[in-house]
This record gives sequence, structure tokens and C-alpha cells, in this order.
Amino acid sequence: MAERRTSLRDVAQAVGVSVQTVSRVANGEPNVAPEKRQLILSTMRELGYRPNAAARAIRRGSFRTVGVVYYNLHSVGTHRSLEAISERAAESGYATTLMPLAATSGRAANGAFTRLGEMAVDVLIVILPAPFGVDETLQLPEGVPTVVLGPPLVDGVASVDFEQDSGAREAVAHLLDLGHETVHHITGPSASFSAAARHRAWHDLLTERGRLVPPPQPGDWSPGSGYEATRRLLRDQRPTAILAANDQMALGAYRAIIEAGLRIPEDVSLVGFDDIDEAEMFAPPLTTVRQEWALLGRESLRVALEMEGGAEPEHVRLPTWLVVRESTAPPRAR
Repeated sequence: MAERRTSLRDVAQAVGVSVQTVSRVANGEPNVAPEKRQLILSTMRELGYRPNAAARAIRRGSFRTVGVVYYNLHSVGTHRSLEAISERAAESGYATTLMPLAATSGRAANGAFTRLGEMAVDVLIVILPAPFGVDETLQLPEGVPTVVLGPPLVDGVASVDFEQDSGAREAVAHLLDLGHETVHHITGPSASFSAAARHRAWHDLLTERGRLVPPPQPGDWSPGSGYEATRRLLRDQRPTAILAANDQMALGAYRAIIEAGLRIPEDVSLVGFDDIDEAEMFAPPLTTVRQEWALLGRESLRVALEMEGGAEPEHVRLPTWLVVRESTAPPRAR
């Protein structure tokens, strides 16, 4: 026969107070004398009383839980943002429930929202790398403060993102100001909001400066795709400057450039995007656009918790900045 769980009534009888008084102490409510509060707490420990968190949450209307929907945990940005969300949530007294997506579709996202709703979360943070959310199948949960990491998916839904355009423009301007005639671009996946914004900024700045806009080389964020894209560029066009849409593809570009018998930056200047931890260890160290992923995670949670408290949704845009290292230099005379 299972051992009976210690109840509030057991504690109340042991201390000689009402169940209501013990309940106020268990829920952290005021209006209990300090001496009596300490006596009740010590009795709870002695008797092995454990609060029923689910029942208490139902009474309060709050489960002190943050739900996070994401697609790819292997992404550097997603991983670091999740770490920051979980750490800040714990500091604020919240647990974090993760819900991965099996596919990039509105139907898959709706299923994740439903499952999180069954788990009872107070706020929801959505990390979606592809623009499938703009279609009519996506239905964000009603009544749950929701923040999207990236551009706004739906009118009235809060969002937190980086200034993707300004980061890419700064990178292209840096290369042009060094004296390069144009800048070639290795793009991220066509379905990515971030990749599209960086591609657009690259194209627009070259156009504004009256420079040739070379055909972009497609990539998929992986080092392998950066390697293959750079091999095509070196075979067909011999660029002097390349902007890779992320640092992982820049790593692949390094290998292709070196295999071709060329040097960085003497023959080819290269800029990445993200400023991953390893960027300083590239040989030579990589010039790149820095994004503070931890700040993105913290800001998304801040916005979500403030909305839980009644604040209006807001759209936060975080700055990026160029970190100039040794992979860029003026082009040498040919």
C-alpha cells in the first residue's frame, strides 16, 4: 500500500493553526507573523510536506513556465538563445519547456502550440528559421503572450530580432571602402528570413554604390556549402572580396581559397556573419558581423514576461556590429 502524502491539514494540526494559514505560507502570501511562518516552514520540512505545484498553479492562474518552440537545436543562434532564455527564466523563478518541430510547416507549428497548451505554459517564445509561418495554416495560441524571434509573423504579435540589414550593409561597405570593385556573396538558405535580409542588404548597397552585382552563390549555412560555393566562384570569376552569410560557410570558403593556392586576405578578402567563438581562431582571424545571441534570448523573455504582466506587444531590433580582424585588406594590384 502506497504511503499517504503529507497534506496541508497534517501541517496545520501539527502547528495548531488553520489550514488557510498554512496555505498562505505555502503560497508565499503575506499576512502571517514571521515567527509563525518560520514554525510552519520548519514543520513542513519535518513532516516532508511537498506543495502540489499543479494545483497551486491552477489556483493562481499561473504555471511559472516558459514554452519555447524551435526547429533546429544545432543552429548556433538557436542553441545560444535557448541557453539564455533558460538561464534568465530560472533566475525569474520560471521553468522552461522545449518543444521541437519535426517540420517547417504551419501544421507542425500548430501541433507544437497545442501540445504546449496542454502542458500549461504562461508565455511562449517561437524560434522559427523559415517563413512558413506567414501562411494561413499557422495559428498562434490565443490568450498566451507570444514572442517571435525574427521578423513579425502576425500583426499584433511581439518580435525580437537583430538589425540584419545594417550588419550586412556594414560588411559590404567595409570591403568596398578597402578598394574592392565589388563583393561576391554566399547566401544562406532561400527559406531563411535572416539570409534573405542579408542578401537584400548586399544587393541594395552594391546598387547604391553603382557597382556590379555578381550572381549570388547559394549556400545552406554549412561549411560544405561555403566550400562548394567558393570553388565555383574561384573557377568562374576570381573574386577579390566575398561576404559569406554566416561564419560556418566562411570556414568552408577558407579551405577552398587555400586549396586554390590563394591567400587570405592578400588574394581574397573574406567577411562572415555571426561572430562564432571560433572566428578568432581562423587562420587568419575572421572579420565578421557580431550578433549577441544571449541578448536576443534575454530580450525575448523580458518582452514575454512583461506581456504576461499586461504590457503591450513590442518589436525589438537589436544592433549588430562589424568586428574587423585579419581576413580583410585592400586588393593587391593585378
